[in-house]
Amino acid sequence: MRSHRWFVLALIVGCRTGAGPAAVAAPPVAPAPFSPVSVDSVLASLSDRQKVGQLIVPWLSGAYTALDDSTFLEAARWIDSLQVGGIIISVGSPFDIAAKLNALQTRSRLPLLVSADLEWGAAMRVVGATGFPPIMAAGATGDPNDAYTIGAAAALEGRAVGIHVNFAPDADLNNNPLNPIINTRSFGEDPRAVSALVAAYVRGVREQGMLATLKHFPGHGDTETDSHLGLPVITAGYARLDTLELVPFRAGIAAGADIVMSAHIAFPALTGGDDPGTLSAAVLTGLLRDSLHFGGLVVTDALTMGAIVAKYGAGEATVRAFLAGSDLLLMPADPDSALDAMLVALASGRISQGRLDTSVRRLLQIKKGLGLFERRTVPLERVMQTVGTRRWQSAAEDIAARSLTLVRDTTGTIAGLRGRRTRLALVAYADEGTPSVALRLTDQLRQNGDTVDYFRLWPMSGPASYDSARAVLARAPLALFAANVKPISARGSIVLPDSLAALITTTDSLKPTVLVSFGSPYLLNQTPTVKSYLLAWSGVRVAERAAARALLGQSPIRGHLPIRIPPGYGMGWGIVIPDSTPPPLPPALPASP
Repeated sequence: MRSHRWFVLALIVGCRTGAGPAAVAAPPVAPAPFSPVSVDSVLASLSDRQKVGQLIVPWLSGAYTALDDSTFLEAARWIDSLQVGGIIISVGSPFDIAAKLNALQTRSRLPLLVSADLEWGAAMRVVGATGFPPIMAAGATGDPNDAYTIGAAAALEGRAVGIHVNFAPDADLNNNPLNPIINTRSFGEDPRAVSALVAAYVRGVREQGMLATLKHFPGHGDTETDSHLGLPVITAGYARLDTLELVPFRAGIAAGADIVMSAHIAFPALTGGDDPGTLSAAVLTGLLRDSLHFGGLVVTDALTMGAIVAKYGAGEATVRAFLAGSDLLLMPADPDSALDAMLVALASGRISQGRLDTSVRRLLQIKKGLGLFERRTVPLERVMQTVGTRRWQSAAEDIAARSLTLVRDTTGTIAGLRGRRTRLALVAYADEGTPSVALRLTDQLRQNGDTVDYFRLWPMSGPASYDSARAVLARAPLALFAANVKPISARGSIVLPDSLAALITTTDSLKPTVLVSFGSPYLLNQTPTVKSYLLAWSGVRVAERAAARALLGQSPIRGHLPIRIPPGYGMGWGIVIPDSTPPPLPPALPASP
């Protein structure tokens, strides 16, 4: 058993006994038996407007704001006027998020249930928290302990800043290479392997005091449309879903997942029409509640997404989602309109009082189980003891190193590079939202003796930039392309620019060339002839370090594909270089042109 596993086990024991640094962990998810709060009495004290408000979950930036800033005052209005039951928090520093949430919790009549997307760790939203590679990296190691570790770290660091719900893990099977939004957010393609990893992630989250969410039900992997932009359609019938897409969801439910998030995807074979799953009682009630026997909270995917708002409008989409079986109404386009539409539907009898009470009772029971009626704020002095600590950074580095997957090295370029220093040109690419790409990789190669000429390309780079890249490439005997192409909502695709794909292909035909993907594993679709292809899965710091060490021959390469890469690479494929000793062949690359 690896050392990081022993540490995680010790951490869990420390949490349960109250000993050691892990004693800062949040209370367990199980209901607190000592709580004097009666859910039924709280429910009975609420007006219809307050009940509906409990189910609305607006989006809030985690960035710092003063108490009289307009964005904070708007959030305060949600608390005071709409009396919302929760918040989904976005990016901010640990102290900014914790302080903002503490202020809102203190203001709220009932405790707020705070959620966030922490799929690959709290760093996805909490700046300075531990950044793991995306969960497909755990698919590449194939080790459920790695999925558990990512979930556990996300829970401990998230709870430290006041977050109670992780909208993860992603239980989708990424069985369509052209999927424009799931990609590395999935553990992989094989339902059995993904099920084991989903269950482990759920346990990691829950055992460290946070709620786990399965998404996007009943499966978003086999789509070619981004639901942020339009309505994806899956034509498969129940038999196909039962043997593929639903398998990881069943495993996650059996592991104790607290919440399921619906998908904005149409399933005509299930619904008989083109309504998205989020608005379909056949999906959320018939399939999820009745067939899969899920008794927890159901939350919509964001109700601001194009697949919903364009057709139904903010208010009607909210009512339809609730009638379909959702409990929490996430990110309605207009919280006020959502609340008003729900109240109109209640007054007209379209929504029954019993149905409303059932959802509110589920939510209140969750809040009670988390101990929020006893303590709803977090101690700021404990943030630095928990967030971004060395124990989780070491675990992230370990997973990043073991997940590296060598798909192709037909001419031995990577094998020859390991342990032998040379001069190389490194051309990096990522979107404008990624300020640094492969800079840590570059620094580490330079520190270990390589001469590296670095050049950065962007999505908006024009002919002049590509001419400059060619000039840099011409001066070095070896080319290294580092591409960070990742899922970004509302972009509609996860691909290289055609001009960059052409540059990689041309360069590969002229000299030894390595393509390292710090994002999507499917770049071979655009560069099918490239001879050396290494997957690092993510551009997080630990993944860049892991790639550098592998290229330097300082660590083995041993990951395996958890997905198929058409046309020739199946699940389980991976070229293993078992140790750091450079092979005798091929010969060393020249040090200069």
